Amino acid sequence: MDANLRFWRAEGQSFFQRFLLWADALDPLLLLKSSNEIKRNRLLIEINEKTPAEPIQNKQAKQAFLLSLCSVHPDTDKIIPVLFRPPAFMPITLPLVIISSVQRQAKHSFFWQFVFHAYTTAFTLVNGNGTPKAEEYSLKQKQILLGLGAISYSACLGALPLAFMNRYTLKSSLMQFLVRKLLPAPLFGLTSAFTVAMVRSPEFDNGIAVMDRNGKVVGVSKKAGEKAVMETALSRAVLFGTTFFLPEVLMYCVQRARFVKNPRALGPVRMFVVMSVLAGMLPVSFSMFPQCGEIKRADLEPEILSSTEETEFFYNRGI
Repeated sequence: MDANLRFWRAEGQSFFQRFLLWADALDPLLLLKSSNEIKRNRLLIEINEKTPAEPIQNKQAKQAFLLSLCSVHPDTDKIIPVLFRPPAFMPITLPLVIISSVQRQAKHSFFWQFVFHAYTTAFTLVNGNGTPKAEEYSLKQKQILLGLGAISYSACLGALPLAFMNRYTLKSSLMQFLVRKLLPAPLFGLTSAFTVAMVRSPEFDNGIAVMDRNGKVVGVSKKAGEKAVMETALSRAVLFGTTFFLPEVLMYCVQRARFVKNPRALGPVRMFVVMSVLAGMLPVSFSMFPQCGEIKRADLEPEILSSTEETEFFYNRGI
């Protein structure tokens, strides 16, 4: 079992523990660390390796683990490209969320939503489980094609309400509220979950590696793959559904209570609110489910159970 997964098992058993870890690991300053520094920290972890159940007490070791968690893929042991590391997620998605939420023309909305889903889908692909293998076709090519299809479909679906409203000149206050205030949250939540499920669908087909409590791989399970993808898709839906819904509620309260007197100041206030919600929801969504997922013996395939007497199994959920 990779050192990252051992750390999650030891230090991330509860939601609160995972939240605190992600709050530290999502620090954008960690993106400034060089590849050599990341490798040195991984070496430090190997030298000071702990058992899965033993908490990490040394401060230097904790800092090394934080850098490892946000920079190294636990299945491949490779350094993740800078733009797709977890600390880069908020700085890149924040402007895309803000721009996507203020579009009034369907073609502009389609373009920015395409860019938004392209990045989040690529992030999902890079940070997904690294187990699936395929002999008859190139797995990466299949995932890219599935991802492009999911991105295009999601962008079209997101821009459709604006296209419908503009096409039939539906300018009533109710329609404006429905299309620009109410619909974006569920649409972005659903499409974000959809792109996760599509780009990681090979984990349904081929399964992912499951390990016993000692970290030994005992088999490849499609049921574990399904569980990992569904958990990640749900967390992504919660993240962006809330990020688009809560700022609208808060801005309505701000305008209703007239906290902001100058209408020109509403734009910066809105940006601040969106940034605050996204910053708060990101560690929440990443922490909803354990990174080192657990699956019971009764939920696994018979061919895996026949080779071991273990009752609990673990897998990398991915991000």
